[in-house]
Amino acid sequence: MQDLKLSDWLPTTNKEVKIRGWEALDVILFSGDAYVDHPTFGPAVIGRMLESFGLRVAIVPQPNVNDNLQDFVKLGQPKMFFGVTGGCMDPMISNYNANKKRRDKDAYTPNGDIGFRPDYATTVYSKILKEKWPDTPVLIGGIEASLRRVTHYDYWSDKLLPSILETSKADMLVYGMGEQPLREVVRLLERGVPFKSINTVLQTAVLLDEGEKIPKNSNWEDVEIASHEVCLKDKKKYASNFKVIEQESNKLAARRIFQKIGDKTLMINPPYPTMTEGEIDASFDYPYTRLPHPKYNKRGPIPAFEMIKFSINIHRGCFGGCSFCTISAHQGKFIASRSKESILKEVDTVANMPDFKGYLSDIGGPSANMYQMKGKVQSICDKCVAPSCISPVICSNLDTSHKPLTELYQAVDSHPKVKKSFIGSGIRHDMLVPEFNKNADPKELDAYTEEVMTKHVSGRLKVAPEHTSDPVLKLMRKPSFSYFHKFKERFDKINIAKGLKLQLIPYFISNHPACEVEDMANLAAETKDMGFQLEQVQGFTPTPMTVATVIYYSGYHPYTLKKVNTPITRKEKDEQHRFFFWYKDENKDWIKKTLNKLGRQDLLKVLLPEKTEKWRKNTPTGDAKHTFDDAVPFNKRKNKAKFKSKKKRR
Repeated sequence: MQDLKLSDWLPTTNKEVKIRGWEALDVILFSGDAYVDHPTFGPAVIGRMLESFGLRVAIVPQPNVNDNLQDFVKLGQPKMFFGVTGGCMDPMISNYNANKKRRDKDAYTPNGDIGFRPDYATTVYSKILKEKWPDTPVLIGGIEASLRRVTHYDYWSDKLLPSILETSKADMLVYGMGEQPLREVVRLLERGVPFKSINTVLQTAVLLDEGEKIPKNSNWEDVEIASHEVCLKDKKKYASNFKVIEQESNKLAARRIFQKIGDKTLMINPPYPTMTEGEIDASFDYPYTRLPHPKYNKRGPIPAFEMIKFSINIHRGCFGGCSFCTISAHQGKFIASRSKESILKEVDTVANMPDFKGYLSDIGGPSANMYQMKGKVQSICDKCVAPSCISPVICSNLDTSHKPLTELYQAVDSHPKVKKSFIGSGIRHDMLVPEFNKNADPKELDAYTEEVMTKHVSGRLKVAPEHTSDPVLKLMRKPSFSYFHKFKERFDKINIAKGLKLQLIPYFISNHPACEVEDMANLAAETKDMGFQLEQVQGFTPTPMTVATVIYYSGYHPYTLKKVNTPITRKEKDEQHRFFFWYKDENKDWIKKTLNKLGRQDLLKVLLPEKTEKWRKNTPTGDAKHTFDDAVPFNKRKNKAKFKSKKKRR
């Protein structure tokens, strides 16, 4: 690690290309993030994978779109294609909070500086490349492209937008995790197949021109969803599209989807099967430097990198299917787990880094406790169309044993240079409750919970019940709040028995579809009664490709096509949010008037009793304060960081 040379990173400039002795490039990648050569950062993974094929690959991180656009021409024309991604997060989430106010920090830029990533970065980069190099294919991917592959609601412009393929003018879109489709695209190009003829690769989407022949594939069934123009006129038709899109995205034998956009036809090919253990291990075994490019040495640390520098990602995918979350829409609902050997090899690499102090910040994934979990009988999973494996109940075919994960934690901690490994990813507490997880051995669940509490938590255990209202939770695809009570009982029991003095920190969301003011009052009262005082809580932020966002825009549930009431106005959102802060003087009069108007004096007595109340926070769990950013989606909360600089780009 100490003897790294500039040529150990993928080249970012002509000078670095020459150092490698290259005269031309095969693929040039453009990214909205700074270049961090680490397996957690998608552009690095794709670049290293393409490099492993023997291709000459360069990356242009955060190209400047405010000058003469020299960043888009400086490396010349690649022989195969340009690859474009907006970054590890949708640029609109990176740039704005839930109130559509511009953020003053960007976690994926040195020093947290803003101004280095344009809004709708994938579209901006792609259009520039098509103007500069009209004859060179542009392939887009990453979470921004993936979640905007069909007609979608864009919260920041408050508009229904067509597929990003239409707005970006790109030639192909790779959705989901890109290794498998890109491997096939490269294979076909190397065989001499013209890029324009590559239109039947799994997990890709293309726009067919009017009159262009639809490629045949006898193994696929086809389905056509309502056109973009129909969606613009009919919100119910737009909502009905999503059921098809979500189900086909999570099926192992999915149909090919067609959608008309003007005189063109969007064609979305079915996804690849879940990555095998060998395939996902390979993604973590490339020769990463595991560090930001040296070009950033004088610009300051990259906050997102600092957060994951000493963390280990053990799997991809999430079978929770939460209505507000984009993880399963991008990574899929089936879990792709790394082998124990691959994980321990990475632990050893991290442990031998010069600045490693003995502490691993996270051993986790999208949800920390889904490692090695899959269907007991694969043929049952093959036919399943359910978007979630654990809602409304845990599927009887799902193996939810936590034993492999407990043993993995113990193996990691046995490394001589590891003093402690933390679990920074979100833990599904409901899966640790035997009353809910009836498939699992209660002793295994208790063993895992005790392992986490005694060895992998630093003061606080964070979980996400998200709400207390059963109707809202049902729409969220989350279990009843009663299971949080059950989990808290087990948490408190272990806490006291082991003398740990840990705090239990629950995350909640306001303004979610189906949530009424009365539901928030109930939430405030019930959590107060449990001893929690909530601060800096989360407001629902609509993001493309989620059930909740479809409801937010259309007013209809895509699976039932029944109307669902949703807080839309700033006033409605602010009023719901105020109940979180029942203890603040400026909210008390409003809460009294509101609850009296609703006839909920019972809740008023809990929240604001007339007599002076000597209120105590729950002793075992302590002060349940939230410290995450007000608009960071659940799957990104662990990436929260504190920044100092407010420097803007030129």
